[in-house]
Amino acid sequence: MADIHKIRRELEKELKKDRYDHTLGVMYTASALAMVYDVDLEQALLAGLLHDCAKNRSIQDQLRLAKKHHIGLTESERAMPALIHAKLGAYLAKHSYGIYDQAVLDAITYHTTGKAEMTMLEKILYISDYIEPGRDRLETLPIIRKIAFTDIDKAVYMVSEATLSFLKKTGRKVDRTTEITYEYYKNVIRTR
Repeated sequence: MADIHKIRRELEKELKKDRYDHTLGVMYTASALAMVYDVDLEQALLAGLLHDCAKNRSIQDQLRLAKKHHIGLTESERAMPALIHAKLGAYLAKHSYGIYDQAVLDAITYHTTGKAEMTMLEKILYISDYIEPGRDRLETLPIIRKIAFTDIDKAVYMVSEATLSFLKKTGRKVDRTTEITYEYYKNVIRTR
């Protein structure tokens, strides 16, 4: 069993205040969703707490660590370095914080892009990162927050759609995995 309080204290020292506040928001949101969807509470807390543990490192440091630890990066991740922290975070969760639960590590790995056929824990972290109380970037956020607690697949679809829309509107590159997530959950909603 991981010592969540010890990890919190370590992260509070490591992360910038706004990143730490966001991390706590994601952790608490993930735990609330875990209670709704009958997911292991400790897994949700750990995934939320550690999802951005690599985020405060510079892009150069993230690239260096990924290379040093043989973390395979896709072309998209190299082109969009903001995505690297997910895979690197899963590595650090395991090797720096002693988390060996593969379900938690996978949730951290996919929290930025999502993927087709996510586990419930992966969906919970993906959504929690987007809807935690400190977020306020989207007009539809109150609707997505409400839907997340009643229809998680629809919430995943809405979050992936909003993410793609934002990336395209701002002229940023789009990772193929994010498109696959959107297409998969759009189909899940349509075929019910």
